[in-house]
Amino acid sequence: MRQTMWMAAALIAAGAVQAAEPVKPGAKQLSALCEGCRVVSAVNTEKRKGKASGVGVAGGAVAGGVVGNKVGDSTVATVGGAVIGGVIGNELEKRYKRRTVWVVTTTARDGSTQRTEFEHDPQLRVGDTVVPDGAGLKRK
Repeated sequence: MRQTMWMAAALIAAGAVQAAEPVKPGAKQLSALCEGCRVVSAVNTEKRKGKASGVGVAGGAVAGGVVGNKVGDSTVATVGGAVIGGVIGNELEKRYKRRTVWVVTTTARDGSTQRTEFEHDPQLRVGDTVVPDGAGLKRK
């Protein structure tokens, strides 16, 4: 039993398992909201690949070209190695620049939901009442 709990926690942390569905606030809680206010119904983190700048492509292409030239000793092998190396280098750069974002799902008085992403922990919890502002969400 303990091993199963640890495995489930590891899968959730690795992003292999979807987070639970947002909690739907009750009708009483929604009707008590002020105009423009929302209730936090879920707070999750998600991993995002970074943006490639071209450094990974260039480095991978050079390395792939050198390896292709050594392996095949022909123009086709060199160019093929450069192309494959560039693709791999680009993907590695994106993975290296991977980041975590916080996704806050909120519910309005009419029951509509909205997702807001943050680059840092917004310090919001399920059930908090918030109001959208120019920078994201502000606790009420």
